[in-house]
Amino acid sequence: MRKTLALAAAVLVLAPAAARAATYDLDTAHTAVAFAVRHLLTKVRGRFTKFSGSFVYDPKDPKSWSADAVIDAASIDTDNSFRDKDLRSPNFFDAAKCPKIEFKSTKVAALKDGSFKLLGELTMHCVTKPVALDVETGGVLKDPWGNVHAGFSARTTINRKDWGLLWNKTLDNGGTFIGDDVEITLDVDGALPRPAKGRK
Repeated sequence: MRKTLALAAAVLVLAPAAARAATYDLDTAHTAVAFAVRHLLTKVRGRFTKFSGSFVYDPKDPKSWSADAVIDAASIDTDNSFRDKDLRSPNFFDAAKCPKIEFKSTKVAALKDGSFKLLGELTMHCVTKPVALDVETGGVLKDPWGNVHAGFSARTTINRKDWGLLWNKTLDNGGTFIGDDVEITLDVDGALPRPAKGRK
């Protein structure tokens, strides 16, 4: 009897902590995956329009936080169809051979005043390398239709050569046609899945 009571007490203590850690699905209509890279003297900006993913978030338990996402490499959009076709080609992303860009988190670090670093593995152009995202939390709230959302903004800069994206041209002044550093900006909105009607 004592063992039964002890087990029941442990479940009651642990259950609230487990319940707080929730899995949010990306709200793709309100999430943006964007980038910028130097082209000659200015920057070209673009985005990916097809992606999916989820993240686990409990404001009181940073150790539980995690995220993963998959991006369709062929969905790249820089508002120029000729350039986008070239970016999908073997010159750059080789989307036919390497159709997915994937991110999977490994650790949360440097948590301070609503910001933190999210460490993870980024697979792009069939190459996997570690990355660190600088993340700011936007909070958790319920929309007018009762859906619970959590939001984040994240930034990082990577060197495209680390993922084998090597194509370039040398200019007369000794510079290069395209920069190596790529600035990545993520505006993330996640929503808790709503239970099906009638489900207890």
